[in-house]
Amino acid sequence: MTAQPYGSWPSPINADVVTSASKGYGALSAYQDALFWIESRPEEGGRGTLIRHAGGKDEELTPAPFNPRSGVHEYGGGAYCIGGDCAYFVNFADQDIYEVALRHGGVRQVTRDKSRYADLVRVGDALLAVRETHVASTEPTNDLVRIDIDTGSTTVLHAGHDFYAAPRPSDDGRIAFLVWDHPNMPWDGTQLVVAEYANGQLRNETVVAGGATESVVQPTWHGERLLFASDANGYWNLHAYDVSGVYCVLADSAEYAGPGWQFGASYFVPVGPSHVVARRMADATPSLVVVDIDHGFASPLHHECCSYASLARTPAGVAFLAGFPDRPGHVADLALDTRHTTVVARPDPHSIASDVISVPEPISFASGGAEAHAYFYAPRNVALGGLPGELPPLLVTTHGGPTSSASADLSWRIQFYTSRGWAVADVNYSGSTGYGRAYRTRLDGNWGQLDIADCEACVRHLVAAGRVDPNRVAIRGGSAGGYTTLASLAFSDVFKAGASHYGIGDLIALDRDTHKFESRYLGKLVGDADAMRERSPINHVDRLNCPVIFFQGAEDRVVPPNQAEAMRDALVAKGIPVAYLLFEGEGHGFRRAENAHRAIEAEYAFFGRIFGIEAPGLPDLPITNLDPPGA
Repeated sequence: MTAQPYGSWPSPINADVVTSASKGYGALSAYQDALFWIESRPEEGGRGTLIRHAGGKDEELTPAPFNPRSGVHEYGGGAYCIGGDCAYFVNFADQDIYEVALRHGGVRQVTRDKSRYADLVRVGDALLAVRETHVASTEPTNDLVRIDIDTGSTTVLHAGHDFYAAPRPSDDGRIAFLVWDHPNMPWDGTQLVVAEYANGQLRNETVVAGGATESVVQPTWHGERLLFASDANGYWNLHAYDVSGVYCVLADSAEYAGPGWQFGASYFVPVGPSHVVARRMADATPSLVVVDIDHGFASPLHHECCSYASLARTPAGVAFLAGFPDRPGHVADLALDTRHTTVVARPDPHSIASDVISVPEPISFASGGAEAHAYFYAPRNVALGGLPGELPPLLVTTHGGPTSSASADLSWRIQFYTSRGWAVADVNYSGSTGYGRAYRTRLDGNWGQLDIADCEACVRHLVAAGRVDPNRVAIRGGSAGGYTTLASLAFSDVFKAGASHYGIGDLIALDRDTHKFESRYLGKLVGDADAMRERSPINHVDRLNCPVIFFQGAEDRVVPPNQAEAMRDALVAKGIPVAYLLFEGEGHGFRRAENAHRAIEAEYAFFGRIFGIEAPGLPDLPITNLDPPGA
């Protein structure tokens, strides 16, 4: 083994590997004997496309420039459905719905009303959908609508609530759907409504589950029984509604669903009269289980993946998006009789050897009298080691949301660091999902406090264990994770540098400028205007004394560019090293391969310059207050 300073190791995982690996799969579904999914293509400017897989072959249904992607809630999801030998999708550019004939591939526009649509489902000669209507100077309105496929005309089925999701028709003429109202987010509290559906109208509606403090997820009809996940007992467990009422199918200290950031998630799927295949998440460990919904017990089915997403029923069994810690994910089809898994689709092969891939280690640690969690990645490059007596630098990563979670799925972005001799800690701080409602709500009123404390505690835990260098600790995050990054830099002395990707510096400005879906979110996470002002990093630049690099999309409506620019200007005025990269045409997250490529290399170059690490092969990066004038 060759000794070389940590952080300067040569690595085969370059920015091209990272950006090409961002091609992936989402929104998997099944119809008859075919599978469908959205394939992301960063090489096409971040465009997604709808793929049909049947008879062992893939067929693209939405050629360029079509891009199936909904703008409802800004985060979208549920952008297509299949029915009647046609596919229907929301096109990102105009948010109208289009029809694709599965047999001959012709594309026809269905709607032309400048509204946004999501959560599409076909019923007879119509589509049901969640509609979002934007009118200048007023808050958008959301409702549940019926769309005549032939004419494109819409009829309102239900209105009056702030938000709608998951319209799901039954075989016996009923529809189930979810509603919720400000200030709740869908993981705080939703209501499950069941109504009769006849002649294009709803009647005799009944709220069967949910409330202000109960989150209901994924209503799914199973014959005359309605299945759903509810966290009424502290975890998203499977429940059912039938003629006997509502009951918990299986009480379990594990999560069978997740937060509703996007439409159309599928965490469980019926596979027989009395059985459901479900994703179970316990102690950061996922598995597939078969749940007997009549007798209330679960049996292990599959546990070889570190994530299971978009479960769909197939003729042989269950298809899902499989994630792994040491190789790229793929579309898999699991036969229930033999338990044999077939790979349906996978990304293009790469040439990266396994001996440079760091596998995550789940860790837990004390934080303020409670317990917090993270995935720890040790430096790994089998041919290289650090200098004698040297400890590796540490990058702490903070996920977005904040009501979301870190994943153990292979991240080439993380491997970019670990293969060069960095350690990485991906923190599931208080408020993260996957650990039950109590852990999730721990952040209520405490954002900008407990998340920072948990990140600090993670660093101290790793320093005490002798695994990282306390003098070379950086922190990175995007969106809400960018806020935790900036707040940690302002309110903590543990971190020595940071990278904010479309992060939040001014909570007051965010509360004023953000979109409808999250417009009351800050009140629950932080509190009133005084609390927001006190916890905004922009108001505490006097306490921020370490370098920061900012990455921002020019078209970002969730966190507008003025957030990053205000922080940059304040740091420049103070004389702190700072870099700022603005990407035209990008929104909340970078979809274009060239922009993702630039961000990856610039971030590493920035940290290398700040920590004095030689990082050969990376481009020059102008850093204000570090480079001499005119450099």
